[in-house]
Amino acid sequence: MFFLRKVFQQKYVPDLSIFILTLILLLIGTVMIYSASYVWADFTYNDAYYFVKRQLFFVSLGCLLLGTIVFIPYQFWRKYSLTILIICFILLTIVLIPGVGIIRGGARSWIGVGAFSIQPAEFMKLGIIIYLAAILSHKQMKITSFFKGFLPLTLLIFFVFGLIMLQPDFGTGLVIVITCMLILFIAGAKLSHLFSLMIVGLIGFAFLIISAPYRLKRITAFLNPWEDPLGDGFQMIQSLYAIGPGGLIGSGLGNSLQKYFYLPEPQTDFIFSIIAEEVGFIGATVVLILFLLICWRGIVIALQTTDRFAAHLAFGITGMLLIQVAINISVVIGLIPVTGITLPFISYGGSSLLLNLGAIGILLNISKYTTY
Repeated sequence: MFFLRKVFQQKYVPDLSIFILTLILLLIGTVMIYSASYVWADFTYNDAYYFVKRQLFFVSLGCLLLGTIVFIPYQFWRKYSLTILIICFILLTIVLIPGVGIIRGGARSWIGVGAFSIQPAEFMKLGIIIYLAAILSHKQMKITSFFKGFLPLTLLIFFVFGLIMLQPDFGTGLVIVITCMLILFIAGAKLSHLFSLMIVGLIGFAFLIISAPYRLKRITAFLNPWEDPLGDGFQMIQSLYAIGPGGLIGSGLGNSLQKYFYLPEPQTDFIFSIIAEEVGFIGATVVLILFLLICWRGIVIALQTTDRFAAHLAFGITGMLLIQVAINISVVIGLIPVTGITLPFISYGGSSLLLNLGAIGILLNISKYTTY
């Protein structure tokens, strides 16, 4: 009772702009998921509303999660940061067990029962951000020292990356590594250490490509998708076929041609292609502006808080969202090879949506304690 009384008597209010922007993106995502998926859903499940109904369920669950987390003082996450990280590690290990982990798209990334499942790697994104923010806020943590600070955390990050690559899920692993490097930079890590790590990472990246033929094919398909237009280059070509004809104002909501079995599962990673096709450059730009506004407010919150843990956590959450958006859209428009990264709040998918809405809830709670 004391906790509830304390919660509802709090003086400060969260940043309403982030909350409103998130709701707008959720609305856009729900509409576009229906528009992008109803043809595929009707053909596969004999129910044109199959995907949008499931997404509405996760949107409702995610909003409930956000509404709960926003009232949990952010110090709670610092107190249980190690416990959260251990739970994420356990889930990442369980998913690798044959017969337990569910294989989808060639990766053993899911655990669950029946039609409902979760993707542990998604929750590790937030789990490791919370842990790094907590440990980097300790005064005794010497991040400028290579052996006492930087190296141990780097080994942890790459251990997480290694577990995720066993699935394999390169896209999620990449988001985690880049986000963690950003947090280390914000915390004061030396540029020489980060540069050295980048060199090691590039060497490791090259090894990963060489060791897996399908990754090498993705690289060659990225460089010249027309070399294999019906194979590895198919998805990239169809994405560009969607974006190009969209023009300035698009073909009109619901009038996409690529969703008619040309672009594979357009409601997930390549939903931005359908957005560009149906509402054009203007509509796609509006979506990008909404994401940038959320990130701008997240950075402001991080800069205005007086707590180091809160600042690192806010920067980490904001960076995670920005990196996901940057990678997803870069893939869709052909700037980088295809990776399995969803567009936050827009793409179909329960685990990603719940994780991102939970992260927004934490960011909103931090905003209640800022100085502006």
